[in-house]
Amino acid sequence: QVQLVESGGGLVQAGGSLRLSCAASGRTVSSLAMGWFRQAPGKEREFVAAIDWNGAYTEYVPSVKGRFTISRDNAKNTVYLQMNSLKPEDTAVYYCAASWTPGTNVRRYQYWGQGTQVTVSS
Repeated sequence: QVQLVESGGGLVQAGGSLRLSCAASGRTVSSLAMGWFRQAPGKEREFVAAIDWNGAYTEYVPSVKGRFTISRDNAKNTVYLQMNSLKPEDTAVYYCAASWTPGTNVRRYQYWGQGTQVTVSS
């Protein structure tokens, strides 16, 4: 079993930055691909960024490319999402997820954290 715990969310003004962390525990965590998703009120959960087990592959939704960076530290079993130049439309609950293969489809991911709220004020 894999457990994921997100942290780092909060309230920030437009143009500001936040770094989300996802602490993972369980067997074979360092072998898993990791993703970040977000869900705004009244909307479906959407893909934000993904990274494979060693960081060689990363992928982003076009709306965050150039502003967000996903990274991982396998020694710490932690995945990060650095978010810069935040916009009000980035406001959502952000979820960390794990999968045996990387990708953008929410159904691909078997393990999920509880989410952390990110609110960007204008």
